[in-house]
Amino acid sequence: MKRGFYTIMTAQFFSSLADNALFVAAVELLKPIDHTGWQRAALVPMFALFYVVLAPFVGAFADAHPKGKVMFISNAIKVVGCLMMLVGVHPLIAYAVVGLGAAAYSPAKYGILTELLPPSQLVKANGWIEGLTIASIILGVVLGGQLVGPVLSPWLLGLGVPGINSAAQAAMGAMVVVYALAAWFNTRIPLTGVQPHPMPSNWLVLLPDFFACNRKLWRDRLGQISLATTTLFWGVSGNLRYIVLAWAAAALGYSTTQGSGLVGVVAIGTAIGAVIASTHMHLDRATRVMPLGILMGVLVVLMNWIDHFWLAAPFLIVLGAIGGFLVVPMNALLQHRGHMLMGAGRSIAVQNFNEQAAILALGVGYSTATGAGLSTFAAITGFGVFVALVMWVIQRWHQHNQRHHGDELAEMLKLTRDDHHTDHRTH
Repeated sequence: MKRGFYTIMTAQFFSSLADNALFVAAVELLKPIDHTGWQRAALVPMFALFYVVLAPFVGAFADAHPKGKVMFISNAIKVVGCLMMLVGVHPLIAYAVVGLGAAAYSPAKYGILTELLPPSQLVKANGWIEGLTIASIILGVVLGGQLVGPVLSPWLLGLGVPGINSAAQAAMGAMVVVYALAAWFNTRIPLTGVQPHPMPSNWLVLLPDFFACNRKLWRDRLGQISLATTTLFWGVSGNLRYIVLAWAAAALGYSTTQGSGLVGVVAIGTAIGAVIASTHMHLDRATRVMPLGILMGVLVVLMNWIDHFWLAAPFLIVLGAIGGFLVVPMNALLQHRGHMLMGAGRSIAVQNFNEQAAILALGVGYSTATGAGLSTFAAITGFGVFVALVMWVIQRWHQHNQRHHGDELAEMLKLTRDDHHTDHRTH
């Protein structure tokens, strides 16, 4: 791997680490003023807001400038979001600004790999990114929990930084430093020599092409099923960060610090499931994992009957593993169909839009339920039942396609098998 690749990975790790630690700190900051819990739950959809709103534009913006510069600007926006929280701006608004930075960061971090590395190294490079992202999620939520906990927060507050008067504020101050470190690494990313593609003077001209690609993927018999499944998974996964924290407080009496460890446990399970799927599943059998989506919704409901850590930890590992085993083959199938229909870049933009829209919609639904007075247990039950029902509908949708468009699906799956065997002969 080229030296610049490791610089990109380091910047990505620190940026993602800070994103996840900041989420825990923002939850803690809202506790004194959010008595029903809806505002804390709303952090998740607020982070996703600009992913959805700017989806048609961020890819073109990343292509119009050197990717390292885009990543630097994105981290600078995240720093602004942190500082907004520290000076008293409502955490939901400030966290949306951090999400704005993340939305701009995403296409740049993937796009620069295709500019820097030869095609033969892209699979390995994406493996590094996904592995480091999972590690940063685990370490980030644990770090955030420790920074607001009784061990590290007194030390941070003892530094006497003006304007920092609580454990949550101290954690956010620390995240400013981590984002700044990530931004510094961004300045060390070498220029790839690829000529930027200027943004059109009227950004609105990007909309028709984006929505045409979106419509094309949703109309494809395999693309629609894989897109629906991965969209639902990420909608669930994105909101589980807060749901596990809320459940740990209600069922186990845990503090934010203790609950953050359980969020990390779910991420460990997801990593285990993803690794198993990557070694045991083939692309042409991807749709066979759909029943796991129904099981995932059922397990979310069953969380309400867990009231002890020694049951909670293995249960959450299993929940995460089922999600990881579900999403890896379906995501691979989606990328394959997207590449066949419109090219990888546009397909990723459509995928990001739909997945973040699901995080936004499910997060709004959950926070609305808690704001209306539902208990944590009732809101979790509704969330899990909804997930299981939607996954059941997606499965029935695929069965309908098999009955009425069996020949078309068989030809698509034959192409995936042919590509799979070609890849093996090539390597």
